[in-house]
Amino acid sequence: MANGSHAFAATCFLFAFLNAVVCVVSTPDIVVEGRVYCDTCRAGFETTATEYIAGAKVKLECKNYTTGEIIHTNQATTDATGKYQITVVDDHQEETCQVTLISSPRSDCSEISEGRNSALVVVTHNVGITSGVRYANSLGFLKEKPLETCGQLLLQYALGVDG
Repeated sequence: MANGSHAFAATCFLFAFLNAVVCVVSTPDIVVEGRVYCDTCRAGFETTATEYIAGAKVKLECKNYTTGEIIHTNQATTDATGKYQITVVDDHQEETCQVTLISSPRSDCSEISEGRNSALVVVTHNVGITSGVRYANSLGFLKEKPLETCGQLLLQYALGVDG
């Protein structure tokens, strides 16, 4: 009977161990997703005149909280709709991760917009989010000269109106 108990205990232990290994190994990747736009009105935010930029380059960097050491970095290029996706294999719970603009393929819209040049993003499964996708705020370049229609457009947002 003792051999049966040992066999049962060993089987339970083996099952628990394999289950733990499967959980660790099968952790899905996290995908960081966002868009890059041309601020055609130089408004500092997206408007109805915003144009999304194909071929813009962005990078994701994850740095250790305390040391600032770069632990992970990856780059992406936007598609025809200005959208990028960066797949991150490891969990980065102990790091601060940020997506930053690198370059725009448009010579008329390549000035980096302060405040719209980077976005913090949480790259861990340990935050109660069930989806593997993390959405970063849109990143924007400024158009060299605003469109002629921008004055009227910005009035709709009650901008440029005193009082």
